[in-house]
This record gives sequence, C-alpha cells and structure tokens, in this order.
Amino acid sequence: MTVPDRRVALVTTLVGLVAFVALAVWLVPWHPVPGGDLRAADPGSVFTPEQLDRAEDFSRQARIWSWSSLVVSLLVACWLGFSRRGRALFSRLPGRWWVQVPLAVALVELVRRVVTLPFAVMLRRERLDYGLTEQAWGAWAVDLAKNELLTIVLTSLGLLAVLACVRRWQRAWPAVAGAGLAVLVLLGSFVYPLVVEPLFNRFEPLPDGSLRTAIMQLADEEDVAVDDVLVADASRRTTTLNAYVSGFGGTRRVVVYDNLVEDLPQDETLSVVAHELAHARHGDVVIGSLLGASGGLLAAGLLSLVLARVRRRGGPGVGDPAVVPVVLALVAIASLASSPVSNTISRQIETRADVEALRTTQNPDAFVEMQTQLGLRSLNDPSPPAWSQFWFGSHPTALTRVALARRMAELAEAQPDDRD
Repeated sequence: MTVPDRRVALVTTLVGLVAFVALAVWLVPWHPVPGGDLRAADPGSVFTPEQLDRAEDFSRQARIWSWSSLVVSLLVACWLGFSRRGRALFSRLPGRWWVQVPLAVALVELVRRVVTLPFAVMLRRERLDYGLTEQAWGAWAVDLAKNELLTIVLTSLGLLAVLACVRRWQRAWPAVAGAGLAVLVLLGSFVYPLVVEPLFNRFEPLPDGSLRTAIMQLADEEDVAVDDVLVADASRRTTTLNAYVSGFGGTRRVVVYDNLVEDLPQDETLSVVAHELAHARHGDVVIGSLLGASGGLLAAGLLSLVLARVRRRGGPGVGDPAVVPVVLALVAIASLASSPVSNTISRQIETRADVEALRTTQNPDAFVEMQTQLGLRSLNDPSPPAWSQFWFGSHPTALTRVALARRMAELAEAQPDDRD
C-alpha cells in the first residue's frame, strides 16, 4: 500500500469512528429508565417452577447448538480465508473478475452452510419437540434455501461494489467504497420491507374492528402517521409472538404476527403495538441505519489497512477476486467482535420503546402479562448468563422488562392526582 493509500485509509477509519461515536452519543437513549438502573424481577414472581425449568432446559440446548454452529462457521471462514489450502479452492474459478466474485461468495457461504447444517437441524428438532414451530421440514428447507440465496446475492453485490472501487480508484478506494457502503446500508433499510420481507411472509391489512380502531387511536396519541397495520402469516413458521417496524419514509410499516392478533387479549396486543409505534415515533430504524452507514465507512477503512498487511504476507491483492474469502473471514470476525456494541445500543433503544409504551397505554398489568406470554411462547431463558446477555442479547430480558413495568407503576402511583 502506498503512502497516499494508507493516509486515505486512516482518514476514512477515523471519520467513520468519529461519526459512529457522535451518532451513538447523540441519538441513542443511554438512560431511558426513569429512576435509574433496574434489577431484574425475581423469576418466581413471574413464572412457575415448571415454566422456568422448561425455558431453561430449552435455552440450554439451544445455546449448545447455536454456539457450536457459530464456532464452526467462524473456524471454516478463517480456514478458507487465511490458509493457503483454503484459498487454493478459489484459484481456479472461471470467468472475469465480476463473475469470480459471486462464485467465490457462493462457495464460501455454501461450505459454511453445509458444515453447520447438522447444528441447524438439531436446533430445529429441539424447537419441534418443545412446540415452538409446526412448520414442515420441506417448508423449513425452502426458507433456508431462500435465506442462503439472499445472503449470497446481497454479499456479492456489496463485494462487487468494493472491488469495482478498488479497480477504479486505486489510491482513494477506502473513502469511495466506505461512502458507497454507507449509501447501500441506507438504501437497504429503505427497500427491505418491499423486497426482502415478502420473500418469507405474506402480508394483509389488519381487518376493520375494535383492535384496528384502538391501534389507530394509539398511533394518534403517539403522533405517529400510520396508513395501515399489516398482519404477517408468521404462525405457519413459528408459535412465537412478535411485531416489528421496518423501513422508513414511504416504506415504513408496522407489522404484527397473526398469532399475536389471534392469541392475545386486545390490551396486551396494544402493549406490543405501542412499543412498535414508539420505535416509529423516535425513528429508530433511521437511527440504526445511520449507525450502520457510519459503521460501513469505518469498516472500509479498517479493511484497507488489514488487507494491506495480508498482502505484505503473501496474500492476494485487494482487487483480486481471490481476496473474497479473506474479506468474508474478516467480516465474520468483526461481526462477532462488534456484537457487544451493537447489542448494547439495541437494548437501550428497546428499553426506551418499552418506557414509551407503558406511558402511552398506562396499563402495566397488561404489559407484564404480555411479556409473560411472550416468554412462555418463545422459551427464552428468563435469566441467561450475564456475559451471554451482554454479548448476544439484542433485547432486555423478560424479567428486566417486568421490573420496568413495576417501576413505571410505582412512579405513576407516587405522582399526585391532578384531580385533587
């Protein structure tokens, strides 16, 4: 790497890091809980001993298969990317560079999928045994294939864009590629509801009725413009209850699972929807996209610096399609290493949405019951290991959310009645 290249890479890295930190300080709610930090509720005050044993048994098995899959996938990616024998698999790919790149991506992803498939099968068997899904094996395989194809396509597009920048702007490519990745992150968040979500679910408007009327009234109270609420046919895949907000601007949508609508009382469903409307009101999808965009700029700068060292040690050149497995290995390592940062931010944002939902609905009992039902239906570990929650937990635990509802109820009771 020439001196100008290194300078550009360092500046790109610094700009991306400063932008990420500044956006995180400015936009992330670091102290969303009124009254200070929470202590998780006592498990026995929410779940019965039998319910706790069942959730812990499933979570223990799920962690074994999930973490084993993660470790094996990471080891395979590193072997393919950093060993000479692994990289030799990519030396004879046919076609021009823009053909070799997607072929290399497909080879890496398919090898990783094949070696981790036994873990995915065992995890699915656990989910079947515990009644967390009723989806047939054939339908599950189709979803798995669609997800794998989507990963290959999106990863190939990103790497094609990066290598095109390398070939066109040999000295300034970290800055150009970083800016391009930032744009792709924003564009991806915008079109995701229209392009990706329909691949896995069918969506229909929530039918007219008391629930729809109550949701629209709730949206007015939260000052959120909602044209429609969509219902996803998620019950064909899972018994877990959920809802979410995706997209922004003209593609923003509030989606609820069909089993959420059918299985929960209306006041509990409104607690879930109020949480999602709070995400929409605060523009949390945009916040995540902006943080992701600055992360893309930071990643491009770091990638340039690391690949320069790899090249000096006899690795492939930055513009060579043989660099693809190296990049994918580095991405896998970076994704795991950055998980505590992204998940800490996610938990703060989710907590703020919980606080807003409790303030809007003023029904902590319904919130607690809803969290209880979500925990029973998903069998998430009520008290996961602290390090696991720190590293992998994107949401507060159910017991922490119950504690929040109780805190909010206590604060409401302590407030003087305006009617006195």
